[in-house]
Amino acid sequence: MTETILVTGATGTVGSAIVPALQTEGVEVRALSREHREIAGASTVVADLSDAGSLEQAVAGVDAAFLNSPSEPDAAELQRRFADIAAAAGVRRLVLLSQFAADLDSPVRFLRWHAQVEQHVRELDMEVTVLRPNLYMQGILPFAANAARTGVLAAPIGHAGVSAIDTRDIAEVAAAVLTESGHAGATHTLTGPRAVTHAEIAASISAASGRDIAFASVTPEHYAAALEGFMPQWQLDGLIEDYAHYDRGEASVVSTSVADILGRPARSIDDFARDHASIFTPDA
Repeated sequence: MTETILVTGATGTVGSAIVPALQTEGVEVRALSREHREIAGASTVVADLSDAGSLEQAVAGVDAAFLNSPSEPDAAELQRRFADIAAAAGVRRLVLLSQFAADLDSPVRFLRWHAQVEQHVRELDMEVTVLRPNLYMQGILPFAANAARTGVLAAPIGHAGVSAIDTRDIAEVAAAVLTESGHAGATHTLTGPRAVTHAEIAASISAASGRDIAFASVTPEHYAAALEGFMPQWQLDGLIEDYAHYDRGEASVVSTSVADILGRPARSIDDFARDHASIFTPDA
């Protein structure tokens, strides 16, 4: 009998890449979205993590689920509720998207929130696998137009290296652990093949795009002021905490999990830059 796999956040950066990754696995993909959208290779179910009733309908008949964090201040609570509903409905396998270095005692709010969810889901009667990816390479893309215009990629980090990961690798790992046995109870730390500084990221983008883009280390206050109004304050405060974590050199560890699971190396920052070079142009 064909397995049914539910993907939450199916229109997001990671979720949208998981759906095509699952298409080759011979499973039925159910994509959860807050509004109906045509998603190639999947049936769409309209549901909201804040609406228990809609979630009960969404998980009915589901064998495995991918749980992504919504961009909400109560994300941890919403994820715990989803996991409870999924477990009660008989979902056998849950793959949780957490974050590198998740820790209940972390000074970084997002790392605390993720750790709280990890702790909760492990107490449920399900096969749970936790994915802990580091900084997303694709997190640079919202700043691409500004970098192309000004020739500067700015962030509140100095020379610290971060083992950033391409979200396409996260999606492919997620698809693998959703469909393979042997990952129950595991926590997979997901990183790129090496730690890179933001100056090296800018250099890779420059080489791939033909644009002269330099890196500028700015203060957290300057960075926050530049982004004020573009995201909720709670999210901006959390982003500043994330970058303080990176700047302390706490995110430079390199894991082999991507290669171990997929049988190939993780994509490098040069791979990412080449594949997204056209975005870093003035007219993109």
